[in-house]
Amino acid sequence: MIALTHLPSPTMEHGLRTFVAPSPIDHQKARLQHQAYCELLRQCGAAVRVLEVNLPQPDCAFIEDTAVVLDEVAVLASMGDLARRGETGGVETVLREYRNVHRVDLPATLEGGDVLRIGRTLLVGLSSRTDMAGVDALKEIVQPYGYQVRAVTVRGCLHLKTACTAIGDGRLLVNTAWINPADLADFQIVPVPLSEPWGANVLPLGGKLCLPAAHRATAEMVEKLAGDVVTVDVSELAKAEAGVTCLSLLIE
Repeated sequence: MIALTHLPSPTMEHGLRTFVAPSPIDHQKARLQHQAYCELLRQCGAAVRVLEVNLPQPDCAFIEDTAVVLDEVAVLASMGDLARRGETGGVETVLREYRNVHRVDLPATLEGGDVLRIGRTLLVGLSSRTDMAGVDALKEIVQPYGYQVRAVTVRGCLHLKTACTAIGDGRLLVNTAWINPADLADFQIVPVPLSEPWGANVLPLGGKLCLPAAHRATAEMVEKLAGDVVTVDVSELAKAEAGVTCLSLLIE
């Protein structure tokens, strides 16, 4: 497993905010938390590659949004906000070392944070950053490889994975206030604790489930349900609307 990550930009404080209020970000603290996150990925068995190709871009640390990486192909995103469209070129160059790359082109929009893979099914969030044309474009690219694509309506949060991630055995950890449960038929829904609405973002890696350290109630619940849980402090990065999935692109 290879994990592509990106150093946080010195200008991260000036990045986009959609569902969180702007607040000051300590860049040095963000860098240290990013280092700890990369070390956690290594402890879970990933070979971590840290990129610096987009440092002038405030949101460059959120590399997951730039692409969808599958076993057979990588799909370069069509970013939903103009301010982030400069990130994809540098990431594409690196991805071509590992996969053939297809593109989703404007005016369709699709961001990797809206794509959750469960086996051969891709759940794709219809969000403020991904539209139905983006879903259809992704479907056209991946169907020849045997993937099913299903749209899921997202409300009240940035991406699908903000509100829904997989914890194994067909179970999805979900904030049901931000997703219509009817869109998740055929899956067992595990609601996040009401006290932790941002707790649904979980990264499965190396047989472990990685969660932000701030979500203690969620971590305790998930550990009882699904086994080995590890946590990392990403509190400074969370001020920029980050979770544990958006900070890496995983390549198996």
